[in-house]
Amino acid sequence: MFEIFTQLADWLAFDLLGLSPSSKLGDAVHFFIEDVSKIYVLLVVMIYAIALLRASLNVERVRSYLAGKNRAVGYMLGAGFGSVTPFCSCSSIPVFLGFTSAGIPVGITMSFLLTSPLINEVAVLLLMSLLGWKFTLLYIVVGMSVGIIGGAFLDAIRAERWLQDFAAKALQQGQQNQPTYSGAGSTSMSFAERHDFAKDETLEIFGRVWKWVIIGVGLGAALHGFVPDGWIEQHLGDGQWWSVPAAVLLAIPLYSNATGVIPVMESLIVNGLPIGTTLAFCMSTVAASFPEFILLKQVMQWRLLATVFGMLLVAFTLVGWIFNSLSPYL
Repeated sequence: MFEIFTQLADWLAFDLLGLSPSSKLGDAVHFFIEDVSKIYVLLVVMIYAIALLRASLNVERVRSYLAGKNRAVGYMLGAGFGSVTPFCSCSSIPVFLGFTSAGIPVGITMSFLLTSPLINEVAVLLLMSLLGWKFTLLYIVVGMSVGIIGGAFLDAIRAERWLQDFAAKALQQGQQNQPTYSGAGSTSMSFAERHDFAKDETLEIFGRVWKWVIIGVGLGAALHGFVPDGWIEQHLGDGQWWSVPAAVLLAIPLYSNATGVIPVMESLIVNGLPIGTTLAFCMSTVAASFPEFILLKQVMQWRLLATVFGMLLVAFTLVGWIFNSLSPYL
């Protein structure tokens, strides 16, 4: 299925550009062309297909549905909706305020926001094609678990007391007048309307992520082609306990989304970095980046922001250690 992308990369890198397949530059350029072309095609096809199915999904109804559920069910539903509703850091404030205004507890809202950047349909498809179904399934389980456990923890410590005043007021007003979910009043969309919705969403999401694909694949190509053979394996490949927290901290200044970070993940694993260390690094890049927290600071006090930040760092470190111990069985 994906041989056409390999053939395209062969033609562009080796025939058209005249690079040697045995050179590091040729290897890096081939990796870059193959992965970028593959990801772009998958992005367009999958975003359009999923958008057709999701054309009638109304975020207002999602909020109302979550507001009417108990906490345990709410955490799972919040993480579930987050995994199929791709939001990036630029959407964090309106999504957060929308959920709190609907009276949804902070923990359920954070279950949604923590899961959404970690899992989406494109990332799942790419992981499946690059690393296999076992790793993909474990990645989904881990991503949703981080959202569910993180949301429950924040509710347990009453994190709503550390919201900014206007966000706390919105939550209080929403809880005093909770909406209830009803299927009544929903409108059925024609195929033409679904197509227009899917086309617009494809253009919007592709326009938002294409540059991150180039950045992510470019970094992956650099690691794939120019890092000396055995360097990563020699320095971090033994899975030393400190390598996981070091990878988590190293990823904080970086920023990517789940789509852009997958080629980096693939390249790190190919170059000998243990799966757990790689996963901890990539999850930290996606969900614990500075841009995300700079925006969330607008609706959270420093105490809540630091709590969420520390919670994620601990969670990703534990995930890395666990996956490293399970790696012989993957």
